[in-house]
Amino acid sequence: MKKISILGATGSIGSTTLSIISKKKVFNLILLSANKNYRKIINQIKLHKPKYYVINDISTFKKIKLKFKNKKIKILNNFEEVPKNIKFDITISAIPGINGLKPTTLMIKQSKKILIANKESVICGWNLIKNIAEKNKTKIIPIDSEHFSLMQLIQNYKEKDIDKIYLTASGGPFLNFNIKKFKTITPKQAFKHPKWKMGKKISIDSSTMMNKILEVIEAQKIFNLPLDKIDILIHPESLVHAILKLKNGLVKLLYHETSMIIPISNAIFENNLNINEVHKVSRKSIIRNLTFSAPDKNRFSILKIKDKITEYPSTPIIINSANEILVRSFLKNKTSFLSISRIILKIMKDRNYKKYAIKTPSNINQIKTIDNWARKKTLSLINKNEKVF
Repeated sequence: MKKISILGATGSIGSTTLSIISKKKVFNLILLSANKNYRKIINQIKLHKPKYYVINDISTFKKIKLKFKNKKIKILNNFEEVPKNIKFDITISAIPGINGLKPTTLMIKQSKKILIANKESVICGWNLIKNIAEKNKTKIIPIDSEHFSLMQLIQNYKEKDIDKIYLTASGGPFLNFNIKKFKTITPKQAFKHPKWKMGKKISIDSSTMMNKILEVIEAQKIFNLPLDKIDILIHPESLVHAILKLKNGLVKLLYHETSMIIPISNAIFENNLNINEVHKVSRKSIIRNLTFSAPDKNRFSILKIKDKITEYPSTPIIINSANEILVRSFLKNKTSFLSISRIILKIMKDRNYKKYAIKTPSNINQIKTIDNWARKKTLSLINKNEKVF
């Protein structure tokens, strides 16, 4: 029985992972974590019976702890309370946002294998994650569909063999939307992704194409490739998740239906799996017409920063932090859809931007210093109601 932990258990990745492991009785579920989804936490405790549940939100933690005070399960408020002598075979890291970085670094020390779906942790703290993983001999597997696909495609090649890699994007809900109406786009409209069922934050990132900017950064860091070898293609069918173009003239691509069950389950079982054991593949899932095109930077203006995302060591941290604040503000109807990209571009021209962007952080506190500046700067631009709406 493999010992497994899931960080961010109430989110879409966490819930999908639980559905996978519940169908294969080879796992000992030791630990789950969540923030404040009270009802879902209770249901998961009753259904999956983990030994530990880490709850970040203090109010939710107190209520859950009181409800299960006479039960065997241990309800904890932070990851420092997890016994250090527990060794996990697999940890799924799926806490959204930069808040997932510290738990990820802590759990790397106690895990043989980390399946990472928290792109913000990679973007802001990859060097930290990589160093801790190497020290503890922990294997890291990305489970975003694009990066899992890339890992499969390039594993037998060296950088000198690779001409280009392409990350595909569906174009989201606004691929063919009247560009003159972008200024009136609402969160409800942005949630309506044509292919994927995702959480609120990543749905907004997909609609602006910021998710592709973040994925380019992630690919550059994980696979240690120069930025000029990574590009983005619009692929509305969302069936090809990554493309590898080799210098020998061959082009390879990885195709699978739009279900995160496929990359997650293959990462858990390291490709040694009959997918039908955990997921019934649709009979309609056959190869059909595939279309690809270059993205329109006038429609998706955030793509204009693509060539600058590795300009300075901490540019990715600033971009990510600003975007998190802007998405949160947009979801509360305090910021317009167009302002997300405009304010990020504005921050990258700020007189103090380079001061923070040139830093090379070596620990979480230094990352937080840069993150805090970017968040405060973003909030100041939102609060000033600058003429960007």
